[in-house]
Amino acid sequence: MTLFNNKYRVESTRLKRWDYSSPGAYFITIVTKNRACYFGNVEDGDMYLNELGEIAKQCFKKIPKHFPFISLDAFVIMPNHVHGIIIIDDVEAQNLASLVKAQNLAPLPSPKNQFGPQSKNLASIIRGYKIGVTNYANKNNIPFQWQSLYYDHIIRNKKSLNNIRQYIVQNPVNWPIETQNLASLMTTYR
Repeated sequence: MTLFNNKYRVESTRLKRWDYSSPGAYFITIVTKNRACYFGNVEDGDMYLNELGEIAKQCFKKIPKHFPFISLDAFVIMPNHVHGIIIIDDVEAQNLASLVKAQNLAPLPSPKNQFGPQSKNLASIIRGYKIGVTNYANKNNIPFQWQSLYYDHIIRNKKSLNNIRQYIVQNPVNWPIETQNLASLMTTYR
């Protein structure tokens, strides 16, 4: 932790100098506040979603409808967290193609925000997902909160992708181990 304006703040876990709107595959983990089990339970290696767990699943599946430059790979809703692989396509190429198609002319390049496009990056996707689940919980008087941060890993090769997919699929089976040490996920798939 460091001081900023005489207040302690948590350092970002994001990779410095990486544009999180860049095309690529990202392994994400989103955890509930205090790791409370809001989404259901695991029995004999199978995840059984409750009402809010089903909504968390539906909202995750709908991410590409809200962010058309996104595709999803493996994901799992666990009692107190969500694991998933989010693939960001080339947003700028899609925007240029849409503009050229719509106007039949070459667009002028737009100035690039030094922080990247704030509505088309991994953080905005996660934020939108969290809002969807939280709004449902609030409207239905279901006590619920997310942890404020999330974990991400940039997937750099096929071996890593396959290991992460296997980790996600096996997560319910490994639930007893994971509940003892959630931090182990950060080294399990490398």
